Amino acid sequence: MPWMHALISLFAAFLAGWAATLAAHQPAVGLLNALGVLPAAPFAMRPTAPFGVPQVWSFAFWGGVWGIALVLAAKRQRLLPLALFGLVFGAIAPTLVAWFVVAPLQGRPVAADWNLARLWIGPFVNGVWGLAAALFWRGLAR
Repeated sequence: MPWMHALISLFAAFLAGWAATLAAHQPAVGLLNALGVLPAAPFAMRPTAPFGVPQVWSFAFWGGVWGIALVLAAKRQRLLPLALFGLVFGAIAPTLVAWFVVAPLQGRPVAADWNLARLWIGPFVNGVWGLAAALFWRGLAR
């Protein structure tokens, strides 16, 4: 049943992105918070709109969705090793969406208001997530 294999593959991709959020993205946020770079604390339980889901679980869900996108894109590219592709994909794709779609929807300035001292944060945190998601997916795919 090819559809079953595809469904399991999508679930594994979601699980990889979800796990990478908790195991890499949030610890990267914690590191930047501890260094005084970010005011946001990791693993925040603050409710998010519109459903009141704790922020960390919202991040994990969207990390899972991005995990599916990462895996689908990784299967189509042949230039980079998976781990490097995950790092690059994570640094670019979710960051651009956060800057130019999510931020305006939330009433925040696009691209960290072009503040050069803050522009690297999204690509760093999301790149760490992408690397971890690719590695988790590699492990789950075996």
